[in-house]
Amino acid sequence: MALSASATRGRLQLGNLTFPCAVGRAGIRARKREGDGATPAGAWRLRAVLYRADRGPRPRTALAIRRIRRDDGWCDAPSDRNYNRLVKHPYPASAEALWRADGLYDVLVVIDYNERQRVRGRGSAVFMHVARPDLAPTAGCIALARRHLARVLEGLGRAPTLSVATARRTARKTAHRHRGMKR
Repeated sequence: MALSASATRGRLQLGNLTFPCAVGRAGIRARKREGDGATPAGAWRLRAVLYRADRGPRPRTALAIRRIRRDDGWCDAPSDRNYNRLVKHPYPASAEALWRADGLYDVLVVIDYNERQRVRGRGSAVFMHVARPDLAPTAGCIALARRHLARVLEGLGRAPTLSVATARRTARKTAHRHRGMKR
């Protein structure tokens, strides 16, 4: 995905299609923490698509899909029982608003990072969503141009997995696999 662990831009590949993307302002890290600005390294299932019906057509995808409502939020308070879950505003603990004026969450994909067996403080609200026009870094999400995100969603099957890694890490994994092979 990204060229190095500190890179804030990368590439998202789906079959033979490759799209530029933004990642966290702190790059990609294996040990993500709440608020660190890093995108978590690993393989994550794509769970569902949330979208703003007032900002465009329903995305075409095989994933579960739901409209974002004005009162939707995502809890980012590690001590709260609903940490890293969809909640309704007003919410008594800290929760990011999903209904945003800037368009970044007009279409977003819920990633299963820190979802099952949630660990307090390990990070929340890690999504794939619409990028800023200049592909500016995110707070830890993966962001693509809206048209690229639409193409990715159209090409996904029912249980897709997103692998987040640096080019160097991917090269090391490949080299390790080849070293262990008999010729």
